[in-house]
Amino acid sequence: MQPNAAITPSTLSVKDLPWQILWQKDKCTLCGRCTAVCPVNAIELGVFRKRRISVSLEPQGNPSSSFDVYHGIRQKTDPAYACVGCATCNLVCPNDAIIPVHSDEADKLRFHINRGGQPRSRGGRRNMPGGLLDQIKFIRISMLTDPALDAGRHEFELRTLLGRVLPPEQNLKFLKENGWIPPVREIYPLIIGGMSFGALSPNMWEGLQMGVAYLNEEMGMPVRMCTGEGGCPPRLLRSPFLKNVILQIASGYFGWDEIIHAIPEMVVDPCAIEIKYGQGAKPGDGGLLMWHKVNKLIAAIRGVPPGVSLPSPPTHQTQYSIEESVAKMIQSMCMAWGFRVPVYPKISATSTAMAVLNNLTRNPYAAGLAIDGEDGGTGAAYNVSMDHMGHPIATNIRDGYFNLVEVGMQNEIPIFAGGGVGKSGNLAANAAALIMLGASGVQTGKYIMQAAAGCLGSESDRCNICNIGRCPRGITSQDPRLYRRLDVEKVAERVVDLFLSFDTELKKIMAPLGRSTALPIGMSDALGIGDYQAAERLGIKYVV
Repeated sequence: MQPNAAITPSTLSVKDLPWQILWQKDKCTLCGRCTAVCPVNAIELGVFRKRRISVSLEPQGNPSSSFDVYHGIRQKTDPAYACVGCATCNLVCPNDAIIPVHSDEADKLRFHINRGGQPRSRGGRRNMPGGLLDQIKFIRISMLTDPALDAGRHEFELRTLLGRVLPPEQNLKFLKENGWIPPVREIYPLIIGGMSFGALSPNMWEGLQMGVAYLNEEMGMPVRMCTGEGGCPPRLLRSPFLKNVILQIASGYFGWDEIIHAIPEMVVDPCAIEIKYGQGAKPGDGGLLMWHKVNKLIAAIRGVPPGVSLPSPPTHQTQYSIEESVAKMIQSMCMAWGFRVPVYPKISATSTAMAVLNNLTRNPYAAGLAIDGEDGGTGAAYNVSMDHMGHPIATNIRDGYFNLVEVGMQNEIPIFAGGGVGKSGNLAANAAALIMLGASGVQTGKYIMQAAAGCLGSESDRCNICNIGRCPRGITSQDPRLYRRLDVEKVAERVVDLFLSFDTELKKIMAPLGRSTALPIGMSDALGIGDYQAAERLGIKYVV
């Protein structure tokens, strides 16, 4: 830079960036692989000058200088091309000559990411590691008081119910008065949460479906996967594997023309219908699929032109109250499938969630409630929504369970928890804690991406470029050059591995409780925490 050059807001040094590229000249052969695969074009081939000073041996001789010119790899300092730390450059380098390193200094990039007057949007989860769920301990262990179980030899019924569960006498009364009874599904307590065909690449989505089908058909585990907003491929709607799928309808109604037209040709009913009113990553906001991902296939399924961004409204445009939502949406979806399919809403965790739950207790069409906490993941949201909005899932679930207990309906209406389950890798422990706080099951999506496909996104703000369709793993990209990196069969294999290991860990938690025939829903006397205020808030034991 010249001495008198103006310093503009976009002028940053490499030291100001959170991720810095370390390049070793002596190892590099300038093959160009690193620059070719960088998803954000953070590095480029550069020309460097290095000063060489020579000193004369003569008494009156003056030192002279010259420059050596060579080519090498240079990191860009423009905020639009800041390195995201995915380390794809390191993976393809044949000589291990380049690697990104996270800086320990203050990150100045956060002050420069709103160029053009646009705040930052990204994918992933909130940039705050840890959480309340990881602090909860399981303290009730059966020793001599009652028999403990052997997790390896005893039979366990790891099943939960999705749907309105009425006592037999009420079922008969309901049948006489209405001509039908609320449908109920027996499913596995861990659900793959809503990740749409469009947000995920075709290879990722197909791999998840293959894994779920194998778990159902070969392992006898009734695992279910939610489609997310945007419909699903027509061949799935007309296949017997539709029974493993929860179809989601959101405020944009994308893909639902195809679903409604396919109802007469469906060979089986879907597992359930999830009506999305909100999600934990961006409470009060609708979904968003940016134009980068809307290719011809996605556009055809969603019924829109290709190459346009697809934002969903923050609300369903024909519903402005809980009563309208139940009457117009939940009841109409029940009628569309002849009252054979459970229909339930999904909302963001919020202080108003109890008002929704209380209304659902009075309506026979509602099959349950899914609540998504503040640590939920997404493919695209504004940074301010992800980091500063939402409600913790543990306290929301606990409040909901207490509300149901007060009206004597804790065994009638299931609540499903999501948002940050497995955020630190403790999937089974987090799920068991939420179940003992009152959830009938849990939903997780981000953990599935990380464990089954090697998603690089983290709460230290690594990668998280799901929104622009340049995922270095090919998980959230619609570019065939990227998603071909993802092996469909490997994804399916890892999904199966994940659920089998979760199953083993959940049994290891349940066995010392002496429970094998039913999930310990609401069994809060088995929980403890070392935070006194949290213990008081959740109604569990304070232990240190």
